[in-house]
Amino acid sequence: MSIEFRAVSYTYPGTRIGVSDIDLAIADGELLAIIGASGSGKSTLLKLLAGFLVPDSGRILVDGKDVTGLKPEDRQLGIVFQNYALFPHMSAAQNVAYPLKMRGIGRPQRLEQARAALVRVGLGDFTERRPATLSGGQQQRVALARSLVFSPRALLLDEPLSALDAALRVGMRDEILKVQRQADIATLHVTHDQEEALSLGDRVAVIAGGRIAQVAPPRELYERPATRAVAAFVGEANLWQGRIAAPGRVALANLDLAADTEGFAPGDVVTVMVRPERIGPAPASGINVFTGAVATDRYLGPTRRVDFAVDGVNVRLHTHVREAFSAISIPPDAIRLLPAD
Repeated sequence: MSIEFRAVSYTYPGTRIGVSDIDLAIADGELLAIIGASGSGKSTLLKLLAGFLVPDSGRILVDGKDVTGLKPEDRQLGIVFQNYALFPHMSAAQNVAYPLKMRGIGRPQRLEQARAALVRVGLGDFTERRPATLSGGQQQRVALARSLVFSPRALLLDEPLSALDAALRVGMRDEILKVQRQADIATLHVTHDQEEALSLGDRVAVIAGGRIAQVAPPRELYERPATRAVAAFVGEANLWQGRIAAPGRVALANLDLAADTEGFAPGDVVTVMVRPERIGPAPASGINVFTGAVATDRYLGPTRRVDFAVDGVNVRLHTHVREAFSAISIPPDAIRLLPAD
């Protein structure tokens, strides 16, 4: 089952907040993660798809069927909320069976299907346990089983891991992806956690100011952002203003860098982006090697985060090197040139 937003716009009454002219498609079996700053519109998109909000204009389609005017209960969508919304007085099996009860399925059949769903998420031995006796990760899996037990047309995940501690979140990413792949279902995953989005999404959409800024596979989004704003939001980046000095050369304040300048002409003003992990300590000479001094040095366990001053330019790098250094290397293939804002 596929999902489509076609020119969808919505503004919250009495405000200018909402989403504008959203065109977005999620293929059958694909997991699309949406990230954005608070108030950017990512949760609004999920609410529009779920039917909790009705667009001011545009259409929403599920498997080619227009569901724009349908009530939430008529859309046949599985939803996992941030707080899981489990009934505390019901067992895990009863919680999972609840959507089937609402659809008029008899008790023996719905409990059988609920137990099978719990087995699929690794909770076959916890069917009679109540939510209060389950860990956060187990509750999350109960919620996931409940959202899939009635074979929904699509799956919506609303910050499903935010209530878990950091260590558990990492493991649960794999669990979510495993279950989603088994269900082979179009999935919209809203999250504020960029690492979660990059690790789970077949594609990742960045939304800013109610508009889609870029949609791309995780690696492309990280390594080849379309704009300075996307580069600044996704991960950590050195972003400098530069000017194309000549083919293959870009001038950056007092520095001159060898870089791929294809698509730009001499004199063009550009944004120069380099990810900190692509920069490293270096011998005192070579291509794009610069001497300078460490301005700040932060120990992060497996790496150091260093701000390195070079002729008035601050260069941030992440390195595994423990020893002192006085020169850095910026590989030409690590440099991405973007249009100036």
